[in-house]
Amino acid sequence: MDVSTFIDPAAMAIVGGGTLAAVILRTPAADLARALHALRVLPRRRFSAEPLLLQIGALARIAQRCGVVALDRTVITDRDLAAGIAAIVDGAPATEVEILIRDARRTRIERHVVAADVWAAAAEVAPAMGMIGTLVGLARMFASIDDVSAIGGGMAVALLATLYGAVLANLVLAPVAGRLRAAGRREASERLRIEAPLVALAARETPVHQLRSAA
Repeated sequence: MDVSTFIDPAAMAIVGGGTLAAVILRTPAADLARALHALRVLPRRRFSAEPLLLQIGALARIAQRCGVVALDRTVITDRDLAAGIAAIVDGAPATEVEILIRDARRTRIERHVVAADVWAAAAEVAPAMGMIGTLVGLARMFASIDDVSAIGGGMAVALLATLYGAVLANLVLAPVAGRLRAAGRREASERLRIEAPLVALAARETPVHQLRSAA
């Protein structure tokens, strides 16, 4: 089979360019940037809260031995955990730490949903662009009906545009959206596991920290 038979620059430009233009026009720039940035998640391993739970345990032991203020000197790469520990060090009560961590988790969920929705919207647009390409190809074919040599070019655009739209939507864009949604659900579920240990640490250390500050 000659692969070049399935390559038509005009059909590619209509489907690819049309899909890109439609997504850009209907998506705020911040959401579009978030969707592109989310592609970094795809090659990574599934998110697990185990390293964070181990780190919380280690931080709890440090706080017990050296005081909660010592946690301010620890290196924490996860932003949500770092924000929770910073609140505990500042003497925030357990209820405030719980609200902070929950809000951070919800914000992450919203970002994941937005990114997945952008790719899902692109998957919806691509077949429509394929149909537009088909109409363009048919119009080109009928416009040159008297020129037998030009009919093949119009027919190629008409058929391949539909093919490109279906392939782009079902083999590229929709799978990306699905994997981003799955990754978002996984991360949201895993991050839920760190709330209770952080709240427990805050409940244990905050009264002690407040007493030391008052003294």
